[in-house]
Amino acid sequence: MKILGQKLSDGLVTVFDAPDPVIADGFVRIRTFYSAISPGTEGGKVITGKKSLIGKAKAKPAQAMQALQMAKTLGLKNTIIKVKSKLEGAQPLGYSLCGEIIEISNNTGNLKVGNIVACAGGGYANHADEAVIPANLVVKLPKGVSPKNAAYTTIASIALQGVRLAEPTIGETAVVIGLGIIGQLAAQILKANGCRIFGIDLDEDQVKLALESESVDAASVSGKDSTAALISDFTRGRGADITIICAGTTSNHPVELAGEITRKKGRVIVVGAVGMDLPREDYFKKEISFAVSCSYGPGRYDPTYEEGGIDYPYPYVRWTEGRNMEAVLDLMANGSLDPSKLTTHTVPLKDSPSAYEMIATKSEPFCGILIVYPDKERESTGTVSLPESSKKLSKDLIGISMLGPGSFAQTFLLPPLKNDNRVFFSTICTKSGLTASDIGIQKGFRKAVSNIDEMLKDPETDAIVVATRHNTHADAVLKAIKAGKSVFVEKPLCLTKEELKEIAAACNNSNSIVQVGFNRRFSKAAVTAKDFIGNNHPPLTMFYRISAGHIPKEHWTQTSEGGGRILGEVCHFIDLLQYFADANPTRIQAFCISTDDESLEPQDNIVINLTFEDGSVGSIGYFAEGGKALPKERCEITGGGRTAVIDNFNRLELYGSSKKISKFKGKGHAEEIVKFITALKTGNPAISMKSQLATTLASFAVLESLETGEAIDISIGDLLT
Repeated sequence: MKILGQKLSDGLVTVFDAPDPVIADGFVRIRTFYSAISPGTEGGKVITGKKSLIGKAKAKPAQAMQALQMAKTLGLKNTIIKVKSKLEGAQPLGYSLCGEIIEISNNTGNLKVGNIVACAGGGYANHADEAVIPANLVVKLPKGVSPKNAAYTTIASIALQGVRLAEPTIGETAVVIGLGIIGQLAAQILKANGCRIFGIDLDEDQVKLALESESVDAASVSGKDSTAALISDFTRGRGADITIICAGTTSNHPVELAGEITRKKGRVIVVGAVGMDLPREDYFKKEISFAVSCSYGPGRYDPTYEEGGIDYPYPYVRWTEGRNMEAVLDLMANGSLDPSKLTTHTVPLKDSPSAYEMIATKSEPFCGILIVYPDKERESTGTVSLPESSKKLSKDLIGISMLGPGSFAQTFLLPPLKNDNRVFFSTICTKSGLTASDIGIQKGFRKAVSNIDEMLKDPETDAIVVATRHNTHADAVLKAIKAGKSVFVEKPLCLTKEELKEIAAACNNSNSIVQVGFNRRFSKAAVTAKDFIGNNHPPLTMFYRISAGHIPKEHWTQTSEGGGRILGEVCHFIDLLQYFADANPTRIQAFCISTDDESLEPQDNIVINLTFEDGSVGSIGYFAEGGKALPKERCEITGGGRTAVIDNFNRLELYGSSKKISKFKGKGHAEEIVKFITALKTGNPAISMKSQLATTLASFAVLESLETGEAIDISIGDLLT
């Protein structure tokens, strides 16, 4: 497919060749006719992208502070890699389009192939000739609505949601501050509600267009005309009943002006991104109601609605984002809403980067901007060849393919792979396609795909690296083994005991190397501590404390995609104790806090006691509610007259007849990759499969113990029965 992508590092907008996105249950595939550019939102991204690094930090102070905090935990080098990958990665643009459904999956309601539809969703309704979109964000066009107008549906729904919060009645006067595309669409919708409209903008061209298109009844140029006096005259000296702010600025001026011009007990609604330091005098004395509109309606930012397909009950939530889109299309059908009057530019996809340059430089007046796509169907694109594909390869090199090159993979996995002269990068795969092509070009991959099956067909691929969300790990591992490929999979190995049994059986009948991303055992601190304790040690006593930090229940790691933090992270710490003991756990008992505080996840605050087959014992304390200044991890291993204390993997204390202190860097991410490549070369796994199965089984036992309140005996022999 052809898709627009923007680099955050320099703001550059480019048309990419990318593999077609993957369709999933509850989604439909769209061939795009038109998509609408949001000059405010998208133009702001381009303008910010063109700023220097210091300029970006000033524009996004919260993100700059987040980077500083990250440096304290990840270290400066890894933080630079992480930030650089974020800035250099191409991000999709667009969220409002119209096209034809060319493929449907299960659970898509009454949508059918051939339907002409309006579509919404950042990250879904991209500026691309093909898109895969959740069914709840897809609405069929009624008769009489042109695809050109329908392309504005999402943008108009943002305006409509703001108008809904204002609750206009026939005959009221409304002021719209900011006459960009959203402001003018809001004005038309207010007119349809029987209101008289006054528009305000800093730009004379926008004011002129609003008057010529009859979106407003009267208008003025802010800062040039006597705006307050004109509005007083327009409202017969009473002040505006409603003021809707659709401007985009960090200035506080729009809310100050709104307080001045709105009548006593009037309503002010913020739709745009503006400064919101409310001046108390006007808002207090007039008892002005103030509300902020959230995008295009209820359901926005709720993954269960947008991606999960769970609609809100009609009697209780009359207007969702999907039903707002329907209402917008109905207004277009009856002529009350006409975006065509506001369309100043229509550009082909191949020339669309020039539209963003125009927005950034304001080289000419603009309002509604449409991107038009070729009207002929094209062949599907499962694989895209990248520049590296033309280079010849040495037969001795190992072909590595990557599934899910997200922020973690780009920071911790790709750099050591890139630095290893025993491998080459073959195929890269992401479900969106754009990321695969973009990162593939950056990192030197030979091909980009959006489907794991395409990746596994690649004869150049010897092993795959899996760094996708946790609920996809088991399927990827099983498919890789079946295809005769080795696999490095980020933890966890899987999310259910049934999946673990399947993996155990598959490994038992395969020569594929399977390595889970249990990196801590490969860290310099852990290796040095183990050497100090020795291999012929008596049973050990071990204590491992982790101050993990709070993660909201809504975060993906806490949902069915992640499986929770015990399966997703605690497995790390079980593995490290296995490494020191040289033995697998045989008995698990876990305890978690009890609380009525619904914001807390009890299972994120646990103590786990483990018994190992050699007689060693260990205790893991995993706490999400500790002090932020406390270093994350501390592990103590004692046995045979010796004690090793690992303090967050950057300090190691060794106690025997004397005390020795050493300092290290890193938690073993680079080292585990080197070990994996060596295992591929030699055929000798860096971690035995039995150990990895035992770690994962122990993680399931932790959950079972919390549920039953009892100690759980485990044996990997159970997986083979």
